Amino acid sequence: MKHFLATTILLPAVLSMPLAAENSAHPDLSGIWSYVVALPPGAVRKVVDGKTVVTSGDRGYAAPIGAAVAGALPSASAPAYKPEFKSKVQDLAAHESKTDPVFYCGRPGIPRIGPPRKIVQMPNETLFFYEDMSGDTYRIIPTDGRGHKANANPSYYGESIGRWEGDVFVVDAKSFVDDSWFGEEGYIHSDAMHVVERFWKVGNNMAYQVTVEDPKMLATPWTTPVRVVKPSTEPLEESPTCREADGSLLLNNDHHVQR
Repeated sequence: MKHFLATTILLPAVLSMPLAAENSAHPDLSGIWSYVVALPPGAVRKVVDGKTVVTSGDRGYAAPIGAAVAGALPSASAPAYKPEFKSKVQDLAAHESKTDPVFYCGRPGIPRIGPPRKIVQMPNETLFFYEDMSGDTYRIIPTDGRGHKANANPSYYGESIGRWEGDVFVVDAKSFVDDSWFGEEGYIHSDAMHVVERFWKVGNNMAYQVTVEDPKMLATPWTTPVRVVKPSTEPLEESPTCREADGSLLLNNDHHVQR
């Protein structure tokens, strides 16, 4: 009986030690974060009765383009495609409401889905939770030092592993399907796409920046403008089922400009 009582008292303390050590070694990203729409710089263009109306898109809590954010890497406003793909990307963007898979309930994948709404940071893995009209998804990011699988099945969100570089949490993702866009404006990619996401704290906020590599399609790797995400108290809610019924009714090529 004495042995049983000693085990019951000591077990919670033993289990808490790795988590405490992990949190003391790195910034804690755990928590709920504001929803940030993943859009490149630009605006909504709509043509009605021959008149063009342009309004700014909602970027949520995204940092303004060119804003100085400590720890951010040099970035570009848009990816640079190899010459043989430029016309295709432009055509897809020009007819986005008819060519974008996400408009028809396709999964956005990463980095298009943007930063997670909720993060749970644990000793050997970090969990990402998202809200999206195509279906709420999650990602499990191992942080135990393992490498990428040699035969991972291709998917929309890739096979991800995480590591810390100082105070920056780096998520390295490979093995993607090739029928998604990694951003608005027709940003297609091949099965060779490689995505590196960086997360770090800026005061109470979280900075998020992504580098996309695709040696088959991109002329150079693209590092996105940094986004600064504010903490939130709004809990995650289950998204309604996505049922697209408007595509066949479109009379022009207006951009939907939202996921």
